[in-house]
Amino acid sequence: MMAPVACVRALRSSLFQYHFSLCTVCSWRLKSSSLQKDALSEKQAQMISRGLPKQKPILGVKQVVVVASGKGGVGKSTVAVNLALGLATNDVTKTVGLLDADIYGPSIPKMMNLKGHPEVSENNLMRPLVNYGISCMSIGFLIEEMAPVVWRGLMVMSAIEKLLRQVDWGKLDYLVIDMPPGTGDVQLSISQNIPISDTLKRT
Repeated sequence: MMAPVACVRALRSSLFQYHFSLCTVCSWRLKSSSLQKDALSEKQAQMISRGLPKQKPILGVKQVVVVASGKGGVGKSTVAVNLALGLATNDVTKTVGLLDADIYGPSIPKMMNLKGHPEVSENNLMRPLVNYGISCMSIGFLIEEMAPVVWRGLMVMSAIEKLLRQVDWGKLDYLVIDMPPGTGDVQLSISQNIPISDTLKRT
């Protein structure tokens, strides 16, 4: 018959081995769970990156500054125009462009006192109209001033793509983009397709 002291020692040893095995199993499960979470996060990141288009800079443009607002009628276009003029005035060696991406209500032509249609270069690119030293492009130069236009999804994307990629900006240090108010296809398309240096939100 085993002595009481030996029994206690054997019981302690068994309990220690049990706890050690239990801790080993728990540690393995935690590591396995952590690895699964890391793999899932990596897979989700890969899937998200596949769905988003790759950002391509606008040819000849160094920095893009976006002026946006949550709603209309808050002076967003006024801020965009003043920002472009301020950048050009502050340093005369810098070249500045102004893109009117508000295809639903283009106001840059009137604010910059510009009329007419853009010329087309040898590379089949539109040349911006220039006033006050600012190169300007707007959908307002491509449609009649009083002509009603119904914009639908694909038409919107096509128009934005032309304004972004089919304009001969030359060499610009800054391109100020006047966004349409609110959030929608235009804002998403621009923010996902081109690298943006800074954003100014008018409230």
